[in-house]
Amino acid sequence: MSEQEKDKKVKMKIKFTDDILRGVYANNMFIAHTREEFILDFINTFPPQGTVNARVIISPGHLKRMIKTLGRSLEKYEKAFGEIQEAPEPKEPTVIH
Repeated sequence: MSEQEKDKKVKMKIKFTDDILRGVYANNMFIAHTREEFILDFINTFPPQGTVNARVIISPGHLKRMIKTLGRSLEKYEKAFGEIQEAPEPKEPTVIH
């Protein structure tokens, strides 16, 4: 990227509300999609039930870009701190509709 292109980027301030800044814990995720959008439900499962803490609705194009960015971030993390061992998938679904 040239210096001129860097100068053209718009800098935007982003504000966090107190609730968002605090964050939520999720140890499970449910994904659904339509042709126009992906729905990501972040869930805190603690038997006997789980609670959806956040729902993010995103376009397919933005999701694809997000996945690439997450992959690059994961690579940087593992270079700095070592390889992460992937957690096994749950044997039984924890989301009940």
